[in-house]
Amino acid sequence: MTGNEVRQAFLDYFARQKHLVLPSSPLVPQKDPSLLFTNAGMVQFKSVFLGEQDIGTRRATTSQKCLRVSGKHNDFENVGRTARHHTFFEMLGNFSFGDYFKKDAVRFAWEWLTEVCKLDAAKLIVSVFETDDEAADLWRTVVGVAADRIVRFGEKDNFWSMGDTGPCGPCSEIIYDQGPAFEGTLTDGGDRFLELWNLVFMQYNRDATGVMTPLPRPSIDTGAGLERIAAVLQNQPTNYDSDLFTAIHQETSRISGKVYLADPETTVSMRVVADHIRAITFLIGDGVLPSNEGRGYVLRRIMRRAARHGVRLGVRDPFLYQITGAVVETMKGAYPELAARASYIAKVVKNEEERFLRTLENGLKMLHAELERATGELDGEIAFKLYDTYGFPLDLTEDICRERNLAVNKDSFTAAMERQRALSRAAWEGSGATELAPGHRELLSRGATTEFVGYDALKSDAEVIGLLRDGVAVEKLAAGEKGELFVDVTPFYAEMGGQVGDRGRVLHAGGLIEVVDVKHIGETLVSHHVRVLQGEIALGARVTMAVDPIRRTRIQRNHTATHLLHKALQEVLGGDAKQAGSLVAPERLRFDFTHYSAMKQEEIAAVERRVNELVMADDAVATVQKSYDEAVKDGAMALFGEKYADVVRVVVIGDGVSRELCGGTHLTRTGQVGPFVIVAEGSVAAGVRRIEALTGDGAVEHLQGADERLRTAAELLKTTPTELVDRAERLLAQLKTAEKEIEKLKGQLAGQAGEGILNQVVEIGGAKVLAAATKIADPKELRTFAVTLRDKLGSGVLFLAANAGDKALCIAMVTPDLVGRFHAGKIVQPAAKALGGGGGGKPDMAQAGGPDVTQVDAAVAAALAAIRQMAG
Repeated sequence: MTGNEVRQAFLDYFARQKHLVLPSSPLVPQKDPSLLFTNAGMVQFKSVFLGEQDIGTRRATTSQKCLRVSGKHNDFENVGRTARHHTFFEMLGNFSFGDYFKKDAVRFAWEWLTEVCKLDAAKLIVSVFETDDEAADLWRTVVGVAADRIVRFGEKDNFWSMGDTGPCGPCSEIIYDQGPAFEGTLTDGGDRFLELWNLVFMQYNRDATGVMTPLPRPSIDTGAGLERIAAVLQNQPTNYDSDLFTAIHQETSRISGKVYLADPETTVSMRVVADHIRAITFLIGDGVLPSNEGRGYVLRRIMRRAARHGVRLGVRDPFLYQITGAVVETMKGAYPELAARASYIAKVVKNEEERFLRTLENGLKMLHAELERATGELDGEIAFKLYDTYGFPLDLTEDICRERNLAVNKDSFTAAMERQRALSRAAWEGSGATELAPGHRELLSRGATTEFVGYDALKSDAEVIGLLRDGVAVEKLAAGEKGELFVDVTPFYAEMGGQVGDRGRVLHAGGLIEVVDVKHIGETLVSHHVRVLQGEIALGARVTMAVDPIRRTRIQRNHTATHLLHKALQEVLGGDAKQAGSLVAPERLRFDFTHYSAMKQEEIAAVERRVNELVMADDAVATVQKSYDEAVKDGAMALFGEKYADVVRVVVIGDGVSRELCGGTHLTRTGQVGPFVIVAEGSVAAGVRRIEALTGDGAVEHLQGADERLRTAAELLKTTPTELVDRAERLLAQLKTAEKEIEKLKGQLAGQAGEGILNQVVEIGGAKVLAAATKIADPKELRTFAVTLRDKLGSGVLFLAANAGDKALCIAMVTPDLVGRFHAGKIVQPAAKALGGGGGGKPDMAQAGGPDVTQVDAAVAAALAAIRQMAG
């Protein structure tokens, strides 16, 4: 079977076993602050296993794209050097949420491997947790595994937990014996015995003291590596030899001229490229872009390591972007969205490659020079400089050092990194979600839900179903207290999709409550962050929920405007200008989009003009519900990397103007947006631009303010607003002419001053030397004066020192015929030291300075001493 056939056969088999086939979740976890990337199939079901979410089924199956590059699951260093380690891989999985347990999990796994995949059962071994007699018995009795092919391992290998506390349980692994041609034993991690599938029997809950109690609904979480199974079924010695990598190897060979498996060094580099380009393609496809922090930095590390291995293959120009097409071609059957983004992905990769290759050569020169001097290990300070100046991730430097059998001093690297972070702290903030409070868990566990009616109404009657103070459930909230309020029905929109939460009031018989923010808790519960203004609110109370209508309308103006802006950007800049994030607030909108250069002023004007044309067309804004597949087929735009439900809400503007998947609140006609004005355009990351804009009354205030500033400027320049530009241009021309005259006069004065200071010329060692103090306080003017004096000397050595008020300045010059005997940089060094500072420069010219303005004469003396020493 091909790799794609293996994936489909797995999903088809479990569909026949009444499992709901669900799509892979994005590589960026949607609601898990603890993870940088999705690293296992169960990640998207974490809240289901914890009882916080009901997805409408108790059996599911997926082929989940995963990335492991940091933390506990870090395979980065092994990639390319072993047969089976990857950064990106697919994990086949079947899941039971309190439905079937060990018996069926064992049966399903064995049946799929031996009957569907036709693996030789005699080559399969199973492992169980050392005390899990139940699992061992099931393997013998349900599928007939011989007792001597069942092995027991301890907690390290065969016990799984979600964290220090929470769901946990024993594991059972299915291991494939590749035969004596491969080295290794069951315990040493060699290649002979290959783990194909891990079955996790989630049957306990561990508390903070370590005590484990049985779960009321034991569950199943399994994971099987697609790449491993494909390699075994295709009788290939490594994952990299399966057809999942063939097209990538072929494209790399075409570009580099090197042949896969030709020699060990080429093989490692081609495997690194093959693995990394899959990770790169899928990360960018899921909306991650290269940057210097968080997920973007991980992507940059992967790209730069791959680019460096391209250099080892003899490729000197950007090449990774060409190989992304091979990934898309291989994977588009399972991930058709890659094909839709293929040109954009290639463009992002090429741009990053070009950035890196510009610095790679210089960085490598520096590193190789340091390696020649290094013994045993490379100083971490050097590794940090490579990181900070040349963009070398630490692991790339370690990779290169490893080829010389050298290590990197990580302690000194870390110390240097911490110094930089102290200057500019930018810690990773996770996915932006927050861990659930105890009160949230309690509400979710008893099935509490909130119905949202805010698309059609700004008021609703409701019942209070939950109250929290500091995250803990309470019976009531008193006047003056802050907390969270939960009701069964709400018109309040909870923050989501870039749109901020509503604000408003809650009215009840006992008083008044202010709603200051609204957040989602899980999938179906809404938390109203409140401040009790009057009276007391208790559980079970009947209330009236009232959204602030003016604020909601302003938000709706900005949200509808973002859809119009998206449309206008694609018309003006092209189809690759796609949404990469947004903020929809009452006072403004912010729209991030993919684009690789700053927008020209005429492009900004064209976009602004087009949005206003769409506003004035006063098209209808409507919403429809349909299946995700149908919506996309109809041309609805979806945020790439976002996970959508089977049924989605589509916001449709006019007849073909805009069609986007969106859960936010909108106007009913575009004309209600009012005036639209762009107030800023700039870069937020490599390949991502940001527009900030105003609508409605905010736009009117901005335009009126700009008009007022224009009138004020015109009055100051004694002209009219219409003639302001001409007036400013004339004044600038006059100013430029005056500046030239001033510079000319300064030159003449310097010449006259120079005639006097030249009287201080002395001869030292047969060379004319002028060392003096001057009153010129401007660094630029001091340099100009020094050049004038040097030219008048014709041949000689010059040193000037000056009191510049808050600091002292000095400059040294040596005419070309004396360079070799005298060195300007070594003349200013002792002079700068006398001034309490430092500096240096080239043999013919050097500048320096220091804070001690009282030591100008001492600096002149120090310079003269240095000159005499050089003269011999």
